[in-house]
Amino acid sequence: MKIYNTLTQKKQEFVPIEEGKVRIYVCGPTVYNYVHIGNARPAIIFDTLRRYLEYKGYEVNYVSNFTDVDDKIIKKAQEEGVKASEISERYIRELRTDMDALNVKEATFHPKATEEIGVMIRMIETLIEKGYAYEKKGTVYYKTRSFKEYGKLSKKNIDDLEAGSRIAVNEEKEDPMDFVLWKPKKEGEPSWSSPWGDGRPGWHIECSAMSAKYLGEEIDIHAGGEDLIFPHHENEIAQSEAASGKPFARYWMHNAFLNIDNKKMSKSTGNFFTVREICEQYPPQVVRFFMLNAHYRSPLNFSRELMEAAANSLTRILTSVGQLEFLLGSGTLKEGSLTKEEAEFVKETDALQEKFNLSMEDDLNTADAIAAIFEIVKLANTNCNGDRSIVFVEYIKDKIIALCDILGIKAHQEEELLDEVIDKLIEERQAARKNKNFALADQIRDQLLEKGILLEDTREGVRWKRK
Repeated sequence: MKIYNTLTQKKQEFVPIEEGKVRIYVCGPTVYNYVHIGNARPAIIFDTLRRYLEYKGYEVNYVSNFTDVDDKIIKKAQEEGVKASEISERYIRELRTDMDALNVKEATFHPKATEEIGVMIRMIETLIEKGYAYEKKGTVYYKTRSFKEYGKLSKKNIDDLEAGSRIAVNEEKEDPMDFVLWKPKKEGEPSWSSPWGDGRPGWHIECSAMSAKYLGEEIDIHAGGEDLIFPHHENEIAQSEAASGKPFARYWMHNAFLNIDNKKMSKSTGNFFTVREICEQYPPQVVRFFMLNAHYRSPLNFSRELMEAAANSLTRILTSVGQLEFLLGSGTLKEGSLTKEEAEFVKETDALQEKFNLSMEDDLNTADAIAAIFEIVKLANTNCNGDRSIVFVEYIKDKIIALCDILGIKAHQEEELLDEVIDKLIEERQAARKNKNFALADQIRDQLLEKGILLEDTREGVRWKRK
């Protein structure tokens, strides 16, 4: 598998540190509100990376943190007159609900910043001991120029950065480029004891400390949105490598921004949407499918037209699987082994699976991987009918479901589409037709249509598909 490494700015063959195992750290959100649609992109993309690696047989240790202490959390807590922990716990629960809806797997570990303060303090102490950090009046700063490779991820020059920065009058920094590792307590804010007085950690130290605790000092892949490259990920490298003396992450992966109607998402312009709001209008699976229809390093434009197109495309896959399942339950398929013609179709399907694999191994090209699935769907729609064998139809159906599952798409939707009410209505319509009560049969058809189910009467029996 080849991955585009932000650090080297080129595609590189993926070689894990430990054979058969992969360690991934993905920066999680600050939990002060419902997660927005832009946050959903890295969650879905890197969940898909994890799924593919697991499909290839790797044991994946996947860590994604919760930043549950932050100025935004504290501000919201003060506005509501509650503890900061109440805000963070509320939105962690809501985040889990949204991620579950998007079929994002639970991380191996989901550390919370507030529960790892001790680990952060120990790392800060190490940085001070090694001469990479210093304390001034209860604030601990990272001595940025002490890390000679600063800027190697973002390709930014520290002198150019300094030219655009300044030191505020009340700051005790030795250099404008130094950043905070520990900040002193303010009235009304949560705080923890430390060797430098009561306070709380800076943002950047969180991920360095939690990554080291749950994955070790060297990891395979560090990932997140491209907005994190600088300063967050650059600072993580400086902290982690200064503390351990070892390379922090072998591969850095960053997804591009998501725009709304070709404009940057912003609350001030009114084009800011949460996952919850979008999922009230479109099934979560459509949202996930939409996200995977573009390469993760390409900017993605979100619009209603594109969402409708994604919904229609996903429906083609679900309908095809539904029809294959209908055939398998129709009683018309033949027993026995594959025919010569079916064997050729199976070879073609296997070749398309390999096309899927090659796309995924080319820097997680999910768009081309989806195109390979559609080729199998086309083969199924053209060549699977009541004259085929059970083993052939089952093979094609299972292949589509398996490849969709790697993408986190649930192609097997029979229970969702045909719940007990719909199932009963179809049976009642069949009975009405048998009794020549065509008015009732038409009425039931209209009821099903309102539920988004289209019926098609064929020689093998009644078929259904989504609108």
